[in-house]
Amino acid sequence: MDQQTSDFSDFVGDFRHTVEAAGEKLLRISEAESRIPRDTGKWSPKQIIGHLIDSASNNHQRFVRAQLRDDLHFPGYRQEEWIQVQRYDEASWSGLVQLWKSYNLHLAHVMAATPQAKLTTLRRIHNLDEIASVGVAQSEPATLEYFMRDYVVHLENHLRQIFEPLAATAV
Repeated sequence: MDQQTSDFSDFVGDFRHTVEAAGEKLLRISEAESRIPRDTGKWSPKQIIGHLIDSASNNHQRFVRAQLRDDLHFPGYRQEEWIQVQRYDEASWSGLVQLWKSYNLHLAHVMAATPQAKLTTLRRIHNLDEIASVGVAQSEPATLEYFMRDYVVHLENHLRQIFEPLAATAV
């Protein structure tokens, strides 16, 4: 196993660990706490986890499709509307957490199963300037590995939005 493959394997292992640990921590949040927005005009933990389920769903398709074609150009989605239509605020907290955890463990499996050549091929056609958390200029090539790593950065950012206010109130 070369260094690049080893580094990505470590990344996927860290992602799995993040999902497992966060899943346990999320389940310690009560149903009532899960409904409380983190600030005025902000999403509640339920809505954040719902958004992360939507993100997992969209990126699952993107990660698979990217292995079957030469570009990284994918449709976006209207996050706010997706949350409203699915009424995550009315769903069971524990059910949402379990779905989020299971979906992300599956994404870790997809990531781990992706051939190195598919991960590292430079793709000149992409729209990561629009759909990635940390965009890539259209004039620059991008890789599927970058996009997968960006997905995890996005997920971790939203988990911090849930956990940091809880830590502040626990002091």
